[in-house]
Amino acid sequence: MVGTVAFGSVPTPLGDMLAAVTETGVAGVGWSGREGLRARFLEGLGLAEVDDPGRTAPVLGELADYYAGRLRVFGVPVDWRLTSPVQRKVLGTLYETVAYGKAVTYGELAARSGTGVPARAIGSIMGANPIPIIVPCHRVVAGNGLGGFSGGEGVESKRWLLTMEGYLQPTLDWD
Repeated sequence: MVGTVAFGSVPTPLGDMLAAVTETGVAGVGWSGREGLRARFLEGLGLAEVDDPGRTAPVLGELADYYAGRLRVFGVPVDWRLTSPVQRKVLGTLYETVAYGKAVTYGELAARSGTGVPARAIGSIMGANPIPIIVPCHRVVAGNGLGGFSGGEGVESKRWLLTMEGYLQPTLDWD
């Protein structure tokens, strides 16, 4: 595959986020404190790295606006190449059907995606999501609670995101 990938990062209340952007769109997002994240993106994409702040600026700007409460729908193009066809179908269904401030259970997303993937496997797909926040895996919850979250500081980051979006009510210590 011919092409390049550019990286940029943006500070957020949950830690700095790294974005990997190809000519097609954003292919990866993650918390830059994660060991080896950049290397995993480079290896998975198999593309040469370039310094291109103009390419990363739109993604970083939208992430900053999202965390500041000014953006509810991401408009940057998504490059799905780090996902398998089944992951793409499940994550694409999530991306297209679960709006800001809403949530869906693992079972509901399994049914909605039409993939035949069982609800318990949806959690694994969410945990492997290469584009969290933009493809909002934090909006997938368990039928009896929040479920897990592999981003940021784990389930507390998921709670923070769902509270910021208004899905959960703030607690007394919300800042």
